[in-house]
Amino acid sequence: MAARKITVESKVDAPVETAWRAYTSPGDITQWNAASDDWHCPAATVDLREGGAFTSRMEARDGSMGFDFAGTYTKIRTNELIEYTFGDRSGRVEFLPDGAATRLRVTFDAETESTIEEQREGWQSILDSFRRHVEAK
Repeated sequence: MAARKITVESKVDAPVETAWRAYTSPGDITQWNAASDDWHCPAATVDLREGGAFTSRMEARDGSMGFDFAGTYTKIRTNELIEYTFGDRSGRVEFLPDGAATRLRVTFDAETESTIEEQREGWQSILDSFRRHVEAK
């Protein structure tokens, strides 16, 4: 059975090149990659090429739990598209010019541990954090 896809989207008030840099730069990723204020991303690595690996360390600020979000890039089109696998799932990030802004659309395979709505809310929250980070630069 094919995995159920979830899509989240946010309009970022910045050019595509700026959004791309913030999405693919480890220094930026550690600033925005968290779904809520009680979580953070203390480390990130990016080998931005097809076949390259990425890792984001996600941790609760109180130290109670953490995990690595890690995978492999499968398709890269600079300033346009990132496709990747993580475990047996896949994801896709589209950078869509929208006037002087950028629409970022993230589509990913749902997992089975959390509800579709919980997953959508979590990923949307991270994308909203990304938007705030980019717009504050």
